[in-house]
Amino acid sequence: MFPISVEVFCLLLVALLWGGTNPFLKKGTEGLEKVQSRNFVTQLFAEMRFLFLNYKYLVPFLLNQSGSVIYYFTLASTDLSLAVLLSNSLTFLFTLLTGKLLGEDIGGKQATTGMLLIIVGVTLCVASTVIMER
Repeated sequence: MFPISVEVFCLLLVALLWGGTNPFLKKGTEGLEKVQSRNFVTQLFAEMRFLFLNYKYLVPFLLNQSGSVIYYFTLASTDLSLAVLLSNSLTFLFTLLTGKLLGEDIGGKQATTGMLLIIVGVTLCVASTVIMER
């Protein structure tokens, strides 16, 4: 069993890998709609070929999947209610922040308020978990 600080760090890393790669995955799929083929099977293989030969998609995809591997191993020693809350809510936050850094419109004041509420909620949950462990 790892200390709570290591578990929180791992879950933050997972959220960063998942959320930080989402906007890059979106950008990496640009042009996929232009891939055309005769039937469903060849269309599927043409789209897979497009994605896996496109480094703009493949690098974020591999980073995203490494976050899933870390998440899987972290779940073995972490309280499930903390792990799910922390990783999923902060994934949303990191997706918004990365999108903003890439110049995407994230929604103005409502998005900022939502981000602040996520931070407050996650802080309260982590603090309550730390207090309960003592």
